[in-house]
Amino acid sequence: MRRTPLYRTLRRVPNPRLTGLGSGLFCSAVMFLLACLIWLLVGDSAVTYGVLFLPVAALTAFWVRPADLVTAPIAVPIAFAVGILPVSGGTGGFGGHFMALVTSLALHAGWLYGGTLVAGLVVTVRKVRLIAQRRQARAGRGPAAGGGKRLPAA
Repeated sequence: MRRTPLYRTLRRVPNPRLTGLGSGLFCSAVMFLLACLIWLLVGDSAVTYGVLFLPVAALTAFWVRPADLVTAPIAVPIAFAVGILPVSGGTGGFGGHFMALVTSLALHAGWLYGGTLVAGLVVTVRKVRLIAQRRQARAGRGPAAGGGKRLPAA
């Protein structure tokens, strides 16, 4: 089988396995840093933030451990809310910033839902593939190796 350049490039990409907490911290930190960068370069552009949120949500879902797959679609919306604070454009004290945050979350809920959907789809596909691989492995080993006790050799 001939390997394409795209395949070789994708194989060189790091393949970390994040825990549930690690995926939430990763996504939150990346989104906050991206929002700060957007605020410095573009200003209060929540649309740019939303566009960049989609690939970060997908990466989070790709990099979470198989045992913690269910946590990715939960961590992604939390990270969206954490990260949108710098680009929400609040003025004044705590009340002004809080109202700007709530308004940004309401106005840009489409990006939030889209990123959550992306993470959910990636996690679902990974879980289906994992179940199929486990089923194939059990079918190939036979009934005695499927978790039953082995009898000692005579």
